[in-house]
Amino acid sequence: MHNIKALGAITLSLALAACDMAPKYVRPQLAVPAASPQGPAYGTDGGAAIVPADTAWRDFFTDARLARVIETALANNRDLRIALANVEQARAQYRVQRADLLPGVSAGGTATYQDSPFSLAGSGRTDLYQAQVGISAWEVDLFGRVRNLSKAAQEQYFASVETRNAAQTALIAETANAWLTMAADQERLRIARDLEQAFGKTLELNRARFAKGIASELEVRQAQTSYDAARSTIAETTTLVAQDQNALNLLAGTTVPATDLPDSFPTTDATIENLPANIASEVLLRRPDIASAEHQLLSANANIGAARAAFFPNISLTAAFGSLSLGLSNLFGSGSSFWSVAPTASLPIFDFGKNKGNLAYAKATYDAMLATYEKSVQTGFREVADALARRGTMGQQLEAQTSQRDAARVAYTLSDARFRAGVDGFLTTLDSQRALSNAEQSLLTTRLTRATNMVELYRAIGGGLK
Repeated sequence: MHNIKALGAITLSLALAACDMAPKYVRPQLAVPAASPQGPAYGTDGGAAIVPADTAWRDFFTDARLARVIETALANNRDLRIALANVEQARAQYRVQRADLLPGVSAGGTATYQDSPFSLAGSGRTDLYQAQVGISAWEVDLFGRVRNLSKAAQEQYFASVETRNAAQTALIAETANAWLTMAADQERLRIARDLEQAFGKTLELNRARFAKGIASELEVRQAQTSYDAARSTIAETTTLVAQDQNALNLLAGTTVPATDLPDSFPTTDATIENLPANIASEVLLRRPDIASAEHQLLSANANIGAARAAFFPNISLTAAFGSLSLGLSNLFGSGSSFWSVAPTASLPIFDFGKNKGNLAYAKATYDAMLATYEKSVQTGFREVADALARRGTMGQQLEAQTSQRDAARVAYTLSDARFRAGVDGFLTTLDSQRALSNAEQSLLTTRLTRATNMVELYRAIGGGLK
């Protein structure tokens, strides 16, 4: 018994002190510039900015209704549940692989009944009872094959966690954008109804003037086109609002309460504004998709170590300790114990290129994961740069279009008054109506773009996990 314990302790010590055949991992240099781009399209810092990765989404989204919808989505979205299930699968696979590092101990018992005319006992029948505890074919991991496989499984588990985190940040951004899109369509519907009402009054006036012989039928038809265009916009936008709600329900995983749905575009920002304008590229490492790609790279690096270890001897140990007796009553009696230790070693000599092929495959997989990691970094850099470029000029664009809308509104009011006074023809009023409609729609589109840009910039810099 003491011999077995000593052998087990020595073997376990050798396994723990085994060499590691995996290449030393060094994080690849970022394949992007050190900082975000600069130029006319990019703004400058306007004071103290938040760190998106450290800012909880409940603090970033300031509209209470939007925050409740996001919370509902995080609790019910099916894609997020699939990602969470994938994490649990990877965790279980890691536990299975990690178990190979230690010997599995099993207990068993057998009873053999034999009747033979050549038995050495007095009678021909022999009863043999045996009970034992032991380990079977445990690989002594001297060259790190099992440890590298365990590390590869662990990195896959970490990658699945980061993939789940990436799914959460994407879900938050998609839900916020869907809510803001519905808010914009609700606002677009309100604008269309206001225009329909105004164009309807103009149409009735032209019909009355035509009936009195003051206006021509052409002016009536022109007024009719504007009125019908507004009616068509109402019908189309009503459909969009319904589709927006369906999309929001899908993201939320349930029916969003009517009290949490937007009825118009928020007059104040739905998010906080003080996001950074200039960032260092190292910030991208906090993005979960990039972290996931790096864990995949680490897993591939560990697999190289496991493939290299296959070229060296495989040492395994089988040991047992138990009791053997010809009678069941004497099974655990004095003098019935036995033990056995059977270490084995095997060294591949001719495998016809199998191990070389596995090593080449592991190295090629590492190269692919390296390219995937670098592409993830480049994609993240581009997303941040695009969001910063959009944000840098958005203020100027919004100011210009607000001024344009105000001017178009005044121009329409003046042209309508001059038309009613008989100073100008209806064509001037018609042009003013169309200009006002286009200006209203353009301003709303810009406001939506600005709001979704804030959401995208928050996500691109790593926000949405807390």
